Amino acid sequence: MITVFVEPDNETFTFEKHNTVLMLQKRLGLRVNDALIIRGDRLLTPDDRLEDGDEIRIRKVTSTG
Repeated sequence: MITVFVEPDNETFTFEKHNTVLMLQKRLGLRVNDALIIRGDRLLTPDDRLEDGDEIRIRKVTSTG
């Protein structure tokens, strides 16, 4: 089970399994550059693998341009 915290929406999701960060982003309807994906104190890239028990923090990136 993977737990995902989405900021600034303050939403929490749990997922059975996702192999990669990219698969998780697609599931949440996010493009690669829409958010920072963080595990612990490390930024993840789209090809990083997710493991059972991971707690992932997603910080949506917005431009006020």
